[in-house]
Amino acid sequence: MKIRVVQDHLRSGGTERQTLLLANAFHAAGHDTAVVLFRPGGALHPSPCPGTNSASNAGLSALSSQLPPLPLQTLQPFDTGLDWFAPGLVRTLRAADPDIILCMGAMANCCAGHLRKKLPRALVSGTMRGGKPLPWLIRRSLPHLDHIVANSAEASEVLQRHHGVRPDRVSVIHNALVFPPQANSTRNHALRTEHGARAATVVLLCVGMFRPEKNQRALVELAATLPKTLDWQLWFAGEGVTRAACTELAARLGVGDRLRFLGFQRDPGPLYRAADLAVLASKAESLSNFLIEAQAHGLPVVAADARGVSECLQPGVTGEVVPAGDIPAHRAALLPYLEDPTLRARAGSAAVLFARQAFEPARQARAYLDLFEKLRK
Repeated sequence: MKIRVVQDHLRSGGTERQTLLLANAFHAAGHDTAVVLFRPGGALHPSPCPGTNSASNAGLSALSSQLPPLPLQTLQPFDTGLDWFAPGLVRTLRAADPDIILCMGAMANCCAGHLRKKLPRALVSGTMRGGKPLPWLIRRSLPHLDHIVANSAEASEVLQRHHGVRPDRVSVIHNALVFPPQANSTRNHALRTEHGARAATVVLLCVGMFRPEKNQRALVELAATLPKTLDWQLWFAGEGVTRAACTELAARLGVGDRLRFLGFQRDPGPLYRAADLAVLASKAESLSNFLIEAQAHGLPVVAADARGVSECLQPGVTGEVVPAGDIPAHRAALLPYLEDPTLRARAGSAAVLFARQAFEPARQARAYLDLFEKLRK
């Protein structure tokens, strides 16, 4: 098959990581695959130069084999900073004459219906991967698409119940595990020491872009309610528009000495190997890459109940799901894991088995390819 994966920009988010993982997997399986980008550059782009570049799968998964690097084709001649600006998108895809166009991310999905009309020979699949309300352009596109892939059953239900998508036009394929643990993974004592965590310190971790919907602010507020008599730290990995406000809030609430803001991490694997527990308070998810990765590395999770969160873990076994926005409930669920290393170890062992089996990368990529073959018949 000839497959083109459309993505606006390779920023540092989970959707962008899934774009590269899947495209590399299709490429490694022998399919003519390329990623078409609106903007050059981005935190996950291998080169700041516009035009046709290539990307290996380094740091993303072991799926890429020894094939030539995956082609990346960029539409903007220089970075305009405009996520929606896709000059020559139809012309570029028409010249490629793909069998499958897979739209990833909000901006690409806004264009999906237009692509379906302009490129009738191609099968165009949209995706639903976020928890925010769908923009008008995506809603307008939905009736025209050949298929939509939702990354959680809850997202599929939203498409069917609120947007009138027929059940036969939507499939659920969960996110793939982007950063599987290495065979020789060991606890990262050096990183803990670097950030002042002792052997007994319980390190809580949250990985994600700092955006209002990711709600790291709630975790800072939660931290302010945790007992000072317990030895804990809270680490944040990521960049974004709300980071400065969270840093200021931590200082104002008197927990700045317990929090670490570590910035964007191209590969968060070392953080997972240094931490003890994953926490999430996001208000807008569809399926959390962070929770999947954390469990695969042996971290129990305590997470607010956003869309798809309950599908990321086994509540009561690998962690806990708490009502969204309920800081006292979040604290109550978190305290047993802070206080009891045996509970953390038991839940962490179950988390490893669950995450590695349920979100195995090759299986998820194969599900996409099987769907594409089915749609072509």
